Amino acid sequence: MLNSIRKDIEAIKNRDPAARNVFEILICYPGLHAMVMHRVAHSFYTNGFKLFGRFLSQVSRFFTGIEIHPAAKIGEGLFIDHGMGVVIGETAEIGNNVTIYQGATLGGTGKDIGKRHPTIGDNVVISAGAKILGPFKIGDCSKVGANAVVLKEVLSECTVVGVPGRVVKKNNMRIQTHKNDIDLDHIKLPDPLEEQLDEILKRLISLEDRLGQIEGRTSK
Repeated sequence: MLNSIRKDIEAIKNRDPAARNVFEILICYPGLHAMVMHRVAHSFYTNGFKLFGRFLSQVSRFFTGIEIHPAAKIGEGLFIDHGMGVVIGETAEIGNNVTIYQGATLGGTGKDIGKRHPTIGDNVVISAGAKILGPFKIGDCSKVGANAVVLKEVLSECTVVGVPGRVVKKNNMRIQTHKNDIDLDHIKLPDPLEEQLDEILKRLISLEDRLGQIEGRTSK
């Protein structure tokens, strides 16, 4: 557990330029506080003390604004930035070196029994307000855009934007150039709807030009 907490602190130092030193991270980062409490609550929950584990998770939610079910399985190096409003469901699984921004939800879609929350691969970035709902996987090194609603599986090294979420590739190239090089840019994401509207506008202008030429020939 201590080794996991150390890696969580290293993740914050590496990914947040506002983190100036370890002491500041220890006292000022609710994402770290939530993860420490979760690892304790998860230990109690998985060893038969389920009610006490749930109680600790609710205490953590009260102080940090981050709700993590004690049964959720979380790898090393998770960075929850700001964190207010983040929800991670009971059967969610999160890999290593994942970054989650405020308001994101890893939830279910109903009252299904068994696995009902998403599985997040390694080196994934989940932007502010994103909702990932259902028992599917987000592949390694993928990125979920702000306020996207993802309802189906996403392959590795893809970018998802929109409602419902659409998978797009960034410049038709792999998002990550190195396995441990995490791309935290969750602003400059492609917008497939805007691209389609641009294409329609270009075709409309072309048709108007052709119509004008036809009308000109007819009048002559």
